[in-house]
Amino acid sequence: MGGRHSLELALPGASIGAVAGAMAGGLTLFAGQPIGMATLSALSLAVPLALFGGLYGMLLGQGVFRPGTFGPVGIYWIVAFPVSRLVQESLYGVGLAEGVLPFLGYQAMVSVGFAIGFVWIHERAMPHWLMRRADDNPIARDLLGLYVRHASLLQARKGRRR
Repeated sequence: MGGRHSLELALPGASIGAVAGAMAGGLTLFAGQPIGMATLSALSLAVPLALFGGLYGMLLGQGVFRPGTFGPVGIYWIVAFPVSRLVQESLYGVGLAEGVLPFLGYQAMVSVGFAIGFVWIHERAMPHWLMRRADDNPIARDLLGLYVRHASLLQARKGRRR
């Protein structure tokens, strides 16, 4: 029962990762690659990003991450995004001509931008998902409570500034 509840928390992050990876396929197609190569590019990035995005949601539900924080999530994606890109390049591309370490270093820098976008979208999608799941899922209910407390705190701070 607890496994299903944790897995339910994975859906928003997995969806964000899958869409981001699929967009890579669209960009590959836009760059003039054949449909087969664009599909391979999309799948080889969408799958690892979806897995890491889903894992983020599960870790959020376990209290490893907190709503409204970026630092730990940024570090998470500094590792997860380059690994995802390495999987993609290993299956699809030729981007490792300069070597694995320079490739991973560059991807780590790019990952900060991805992390900002991921957190921004996740912070907007997750509360809505939690509201739908809170009646049947105690982990979702507890996490929703954290989001509500965080939103209340932000609202109180905003009120004091005025």
